[in-house]
Amino acid sequence: MTAFEIDFGQAAIDDLRERLRRTRWPDAIEGAGWNYGIDIDVLRPIVEYWAESFDFAVQQQRLNAFHHYRANGIHYIHERGAGPRPLPLLITHGWPGTFAEMLALIPLLTEPASHGGSADDAFDVVVPSIPGFGYSDKPSQPGMSTFRVAELFSELMRELGYARYGVQGGDFGASISTRLAWKRPNEIIGMHLNYIPGSYAPPTAAHPLKKEEQDFLFSTWTWESNHGAYAHLQKKTPQTAAVPLNDSPAGLAAWILEKFRDWADCNGDLTRMSIDELLLNVTIYWMTETIGSSMRLYLESAKNPFEFRGELIHVPCGIARFPLEEPFPPRSYIERVYNVVHWTDMPRGGHFAAMEEPELLAEDIRKFFRAYR
Repeated sequence: MTAFEIDFGQAAIDDLRERLRRTRWPDAIEGAGWNYGIDIDVLRPIVEYWAESFDFAVQQQRLNAFHHYRANGIHYIHERGAGPRPLPLLITHGWPGTFAEMLALIPLLTEPASHGGSADDAFDVVVPSIPGFGYSDKPSQPGMSTFRVAELFSELMRELGYARYGVQGGDFGASISTRLAWKRPNEIIGMHLNYIPGSYAPPTAAHPLKKEEQDFLFSTWTWESNHGAYAHLQKKTPQTAAVPLNDSPAGLAAWILEKFRDWADCNGDLTRMSIDELLLNVTIYWMTETIGSSMRLYLESAKNPFEFRGELIHVPCGIARFPLEEPFPPRSYIERVYNVVHWTDMPRGGHFAAMEEPELLAEDIRKFFRAYR
């Protein structure tokens, strides 16, 4: 384990700015808005801001305010809790996010007494970058599915001295957390999720689907038909998309920011979120050249879906249901496999919960894990 400091590098910043200034913009139907994909009238000023005004030094300092390390090709943040008995907690991001999604969440968990909470709720927080994302190594061989990532993260936690720990995640982070709770239940104290893996398929033969479950499956099919083109591409031909996205920062921003606009609780308005936070996330993908390797996780994980044949996950599970996270299974469907002992319907928030509503998420994590300290 070696300490690690993030350095964008002036040459890389200069190259990025030059590429952004030379963006060759496509034509667009007048007044089309988002009907054909990204709204060029929204993206253009964001790209111009990225090129001319985005403060790379400030954002780099913000990242390096945390303790970064690398071990066995995995980059991670490790922050110790300020409390009498901090509980170890592994938090994993998803796509198109990065570890930077968790920056506002981490201090709420490590130092709850400084944020209106109790020191008894403190956590030792570990936030790794999934292999192929950010500052973790890019897989050079096939097979890096969420199953394999879970095994690597289990090894990382043992190396850090944590034989027992909690897990938390959304998106791919929910998949990795579920894999750990399913396959390594003796390690996992509890599992807190704000998403259910998209390939989750519980057994249904013994108990026919309820109407709410049938409605959910239909809504999933409808959502995938209307919004799932990106996932189908990334499951089938990620390398093809990687060529233009790795070469054009404006293209990379379009690909990623469209998802933030569609999945976050922002009423379809990207500017309701912090443009600096959005661009920091895109900058990490650009500087590390990991858009291609991150998309490959879709292909690799599709080979190992969450299909249960009567197995149950006995680890206690807490669910934070954010209203703009759609489609989301009903509780009855989740409880066919998961041991749900805690459920919170949040008043607001979407797919990027740690970034959108860190206070709500932190409080729910604290509340759930109090019973398992």
